[in-house]
Amino acid sequence: MIKSILLKIENNIGYITLNRPEVFNSFNREMALKLQEILGECESNSQIRVIVLTGTGKAFCAGQDLKEVTSPELNPGFKKILDEHYNPIISLIRNIKKPIIAAVNGVAAGAGANIALACDVVVAHEKVNFIQAFSLIGLIPDSAGTFFLPRLIGFQKASALCMLGDKISAEEAERLGMIYKVFALDNFEAEVNKLALKMAKMPTKALGMTKTLLNASITNNLDQQLALESKYQIEAAQTNDYTEGVAAFMEKRQPNFKGN
Repeated sequence: MIKSILLKIENNIGYITLNRPEVFNSFNREMALKLQEILGECESNSQIRVIVLTGTGKAFCAGQDLKEVTSPELNPGFKKILDEHYNPIISLIRNIKKPIIAAVNGVAAGAGANIALACDVVVAHEKVNFIQAFSLIGLIPDSAGTFFLPRLIGFQKASALCMLGDKISAEEAERLGMIYKVFALDNFEAEVNKLALKMAKMPTKALGMTKTLLNASITNNLDQQLALESKYQIEAAQTNDYTEGVAAFMEKRQPNFKGN
């Protein structure tokens, strides 16, 4: 049986690949639950210091497999799809204390686009399109699309994209601040690996704390955020990586961070 999710661990990087290319890596129940399981494995595996999420074939992810939701035998219903599939995936992505890179290798539509946008760093190659496809079939954006998109690109632009379902090129997504960077198609895999390897060699605990702080900044006021920064800076200053970082700076050499 072909696995719907692949996991490869290399150089302290956990590569998670969505693997249903025949349906543009769209999610069915089995795949959604498996992704949650694999994300949990990456969270608990101390050898993994950064996670890369990508897809097989021509698409990153086309969102929900519509054949599943239109099948009387297979349809789990939208409540179960959201409560048990997508919402837990988004929560895991945001709460895992390790950086997650979305390496968008092809079209990212619907829930697929919003899963990518929930990641910490989003890169895509030059041929990629992003689309909030929900309104085109009479649905509303889910998978935190209405949460992250306005915060990334502003209310007005997000409102238009969600309602009109326009395709946005990778170059336009980068210009709007929706994603971090666009790479040339021919160099995409090499550039993703270079970025992931760089992050895998960084102080993992500090990156995890930074992620927690960014999450909190969405709802905190200034005083709350300053207090939280103080709390985590004190914790970061007690790590071995901080000791190593300062020593490397003073000795004018590259630090050798261990992630602890």
